[in-house]
Amino acid sequence: MGGTRRAKRRSLTTSQFGYGTLVRVDRVKQGAQGEGRRSQYSASARRPSRAQPRTSEVPRTGQYRPTPPPSQRLDEDRYRPGGRRTSAQPLSASWKPHEPGAAKGKAAKRKSKGGIGHFAKTYGWRVYALPILVVITALVVFNTATGPAEPIASDGTSLASSDSSGGDGGESGTGVDGSGDVLPENPAKPVDLKIPTADLPKGGVFTESGQGTYHVVPGKGEKVGTGQLYTYTIEVEDGIDSASYGGDDSFASMVEATLSNPKSWTWDGKKALQRVDASFPNPSFRVSLTTPNTTHRADVCMFQITYETSCYRSSFDKRVVINLARWVRGAMAFESDMTGYRQYAINHEVGHALGGKHVGCKVNGGIAPVMMQQTFGVSNDFVAQLNNLPGGDRGRVPADGLVCKPGSWPNQTP
Repeated sequence: MGGTRRAKRRSLTTSQFGYGTLVRVDRVKQGAQGEGRRSQYSASARRPSRAQPRTSEVPRTGQYRPTPPPSQRLDEDRYRPGGRRTSAQPLSASWKPHEPGAAKGKAAKRKSKGGIGHFAKTYGWRVYALPILVVITALVVFNTATGPAEPIASDGTSLASSDSSGGDGGESGTGVDGSGDVLPENPAKPVDLKIPTADLPKGGVFTESGQGTYHVVPGKGEKVGTGQLYTYTIEVEDGIDSASYGGDDSFASMVEATLSNPKSWTWDGKKALQRVDASFPNPSFRVSLTTPNTTHRADVCMFQITYETSCYRSSFDKRVVINLARWVRGAMAFESDMTGYRQYAINHEVGHALGGKHVGCKVNGGIAPVMMQQTFGVSNDFVAQLNNLPGGDRGRVPADGLVCKPGSWPNQTP
């Protein structure tokens, strides 16, 4: 009886409270599942997990039922940029981990680095070497085009000039001997030879350095001789103490008197000479008294033969350069004959301007030709030692032992 009553009470409790209990249990379960879904799909729309089977067939009329999101294809959701992995996906990284528009920004940056930046990145150090090579090439071309193209002529060696043209429209000369050959002026290397008669004699003082510029001594003369006309100015370097050479007029008088002498270059009737002043355009040459240090310059006479000498250089304003040291002290071969040496120096260097070349002594004991390098001596052996060097006037004067007497004039006839 007691057992029957307890069974009835359990049955009554179940029947009275069973449905409510089941409803509460079911709601708890549904709530837990809903929370799981919301946390799983909160970031973006994803494919939900398959619907969970009901835990009870008890109807849930009137309760809240969340509608699941529409299903999506697994492969579309898997590669969505910024999406999180679903329950069915393997771990994977986004194919394009950047924000929209980043690609355009980078492309714009690459474009902005174009031009010089891209060129420099491609060619590296060559970009910096190229302008340097261009500048060097330009300098070489400029120096080649504007530098002296011809060697110079002096007592050291000879030069046949090709630009001795008549100031009055005369044709170019072919040289004193008609050949017009061009010869180097000085040996290419310094000479360490002791030539007994090449030293500068002792004597008066002179100005070592001038200003490198010149002034024309005023005055002009009459035409002397017949044949092709050559005009000349007489000039003195600025900065020379006039006391050492007697002044501009003294120098000019000696030059004009020498070149007007019938024994000078007008003697054969093929050439005429005329002194002109500063107003004359483009004289054929300029007889210029010059200090030793200016004479030693590379663009003038140089100093590779380490004895004072004069020269003619067409690229130096077509100057017949008369070395002041020699003008004041002369040469050992002429001993004390200063007038004779000055006449020789003028005729010899003007002879280069007219196209003449060096020669040696022709007759032992005879008068030396004016185109012999008498500043160094009148012995062929001595002069040959200076010439017979690399870059010198090799072979022009033979070392044959002949010795001449000093001579100042182109025309040797008394």
